[in-house]
Amino acid sequence: MHVLVIGGGISGLAAAYQLLASGARVTVLEAGARLGGKLRAGSIAGTAAVDLGAESMLARRPEAVDLARAVGLGDRLQPPSVSGGAIWTRGAVRPMPKGHLMGVPGDPAALGGVLSPEGLARIAEDGRLPRTEVGDDVAIGEYVARRLGREVVDRLVEPLLGGVYAGDAYRISMRAAVPQLYEAARAERSLLAAVRAVQDRAAAQPASHSPVFLGIEGGIGRLPQAVAEACTAKGADIRLHTPVRELRRGPSGVGWLAVTDAEALSADAVVVATPAPAAARLLAPHAPGAAALLDEVEYSSMALVTLAFRRSEADRVPDGSGFLVPPVDGRAIKAATFSAHKWSWVAEQDPSLFVLRTSLGRYGEEQLLERDDAELVELSLRDLRAATGLEARPVDTLVSRWDGGLPQYPVGHPQRVAAIQAATDALPGLAVAGAVYEGVGIPACVASGQRAARHVLEAPASAESVNENGEKTSHE
Repeated sequence: MHVLVIGGGISGLAAAYQLLASGARVTVLEAGARLGGKLRAGSIAGTAAVDLGAESMLARRPEAVDLARAVGLGDRLQPPSVSGGAIWTRGAVRPMPKGHLMGVPGDPAALGGVLSPEGLARIAEDGRLPRTEVGDDVAIGEYVARRLGREVVDRLVEPLLGGVYAGDAYRISMRAAVPQLYEAARAERSLLAAVRAVQDRAAAQPASHSPVFLGIEGGIGRLPQAVAEACTAKGADIRLHTPVRELRRGPSGVGWLAVTDAEALSADAVVVATPAPAAARLLAPHAPGAAALLDEVEYSSMALVTLAFRRSEADRVPDGSGFLVPPVDGRAIKAATFSAHKWSWVAEQDPSLFVLRTSLGRYGEEQLLERDDAELVELSLRDLRAATGLEARPVDTLVSRWDGGLPQYPVGHPQRVAAIQAATDALPGLAVAGAVYEGVGIPACVASGQRAARHVLEAPASAESVNENGEKTSHE
């Protein structure tokens, strides 16, 4: 069985690896000059390795960690060297309150200094309010504001969700972003009680005392290359600079043809592991309803500013892994990560350097990212100086822009994804994968690729499929 994988991000590579393990012949077609999508390794100050995209993966979900071990990176997995983040708000960098779920508190007593007395008093109303129905879905910001007040959303939920989705908490689907909380909110009258119920269930799990996140020595950006090398060793044909212009059915409706600039490649099945706009274009002739839904997906852009300082001049940087910044405080940066504190491998590779990075850009902040690299560096330095007192100038800087980098998950997103997957699953020998479907985190992307691989292996191409009315239709 020959399978084409269109897209060489971590979702497509995970699909390819799973297909090869099942005995399929695989060709990966990547439009760009490199593999890995939003996972990218680089260097700063000549020799220091850094991540220019995602820097860690959720460890309590197994897919990405298992894949890293399978491709030989098990001995390079590392937890952060320090735990406990912080939040820069109300004029000070403060420890992140304990006992929250994506910023939604379970214990209001931990919020002193982050919330005003009025904000704390508003939380107390949660226990007296009647149930707030969540229905099929609800924006997490809207729901939390109704139960606990807007301060909790603006000071806690927004910065945490912004770090994951670069989105707007008042638009993000609770069912998609925090499904455990959505289910608990359906069962509990109080939101605080719902948070505690989720936390109690999590604490009872066997993995509750294992690291929450893991990185990779040398950078998470090493993962896609390691997967690609493992795929090549198993016989995969991986082609860069090969955009797919059109996807056609094979002769008599059996199999698929991927039309590139050079040729039309035939295969028994295809996995479309591209961002939504490209997937919509390829699928439009075959699943117009799914293509229309994919065209509705919005993306946010962001930039990462990596800064290398002389360690002797970075003594003002506080301990800890970094801090988040609530948008309501009006700062340019939305977070800072003290990489030399957070990851031992960053600190050890060049002890004379102190590396940190900032992130800028949220949904609706496109104008900020129109500034040139030098301006983004200066905005970052200005905010770092205000937050920590850091006055030093960096010895090197690197700006990484992720235009249209993160799909947004608004209210109704799970239903949209279900409709897309139902329509594409009905096409024989085709499946979709990527961050738009099952989550933007690395484990979710890996799981999405693995799901797509299983689907095309279990449902081989045929000349018949089932339409939305449950009727068999011919593709001849």
